[in-house]
Amino acid sequence: MSEPIRVLLVDDEESYVETLKKRLTRRGLTVFAAGGGEAALEILAANPVDVVLLDVKMPGMDGMEVLSRIKQAHPEVEVIMLTGHANVDVAIRGMEQGAFDYLMKPAEMDDLYYKIQDAHKKKLLGAKG
Repeated sequence: MSEPIRVLLVDDEESYVETLKKRLTRRGLTVFAAGGGEAALEILAANPVDVVLLDVKMPGMDGMEVLSRIKQAHPEVEVIMLTGHANVDVAIRGMEQGAFDYLMKPAEMDDLYYKIQDAHKKKLLGAKG
């Protein structure tokens, strides 16, 4: 791959975002971070992004609302929902609304990285079709 995959990480837990951003950057990804839905939508409007890692449960605009807005404005962007145990049904509903997949938090780093790669491949295939 010539260009790094561009990932937007959306989560209201600042320490989680910082840790994950460092770990994904070390693996060669370009990572943007947002602490909530509004900030995520602003970043998406200003920057090309391939894959969004989206926390389901956030104050203000929750993950489902953010997913809906992303899919309206940027249907080519793949979204991976991040969820705690109590919100699996919400993540599954997210997939029904166009999310690529979901992972339980805290996600295993390798699982997350491979899921991002799979989502990016799907985005590239969609762009060609």
